[in-house]
Amino acid sequence: MITLVPMRAAQFEQFRQDALDTFARDNVRALRWSEDFALQRARSAFESLLPCGLATPGHTLCEMHDESSAQTVGGLWYALHEQVGPPSVYLYSIRVLPDHRGRGHATAAMELLRRRAADLGAESISLHAFAVNTTAQALYRSLGYGITGFNMILRLDAGGH
Repeated sequence: MITLVPMRAAQFEQFRQDALDTFARDNVRALRWSEDFALQRARSAFESLLPCGLATPGHTLCEMHDESSAQTVGGLWYALHEQVGPPSVYLYSIRVLPDHRGRGHATAAMELLRRRAADLGAESISLHAFAVNTTAQALYRSLGYGITGFNMILRLDAGGH
């Protein structure tokens, strides 16, 4: 059984580094960023969203704890947004550690997030999934998430074509 517990500082540093690496890599794979500056841009985005780390107001970072093995198997980061329109939870990141993938931990954590969002009065949960991350897309579709839009890009060659 998975539970969501407050993230500890030691876990946050690992979660932060994994999130930065993945976000930078996915932006490069999606052709949005050049590899030269991807990690720098990821750091900048992360720091603007979580300027106080774990203590950033309005953001919740949790460890995914597997009760049966008494191990932390991943992390989850979300925030409740109430500024415009109905309250909504935004899922910034869900990460299952490599040795624990494929065991249903992400599905269980997403169900716990759904319950928390409802308890917070949210009317929806939204997230972003890169087109290159078909594993995440499959998870979200299996849980009933729908596509609300697409980002598209046309890369121009050196000649401007």
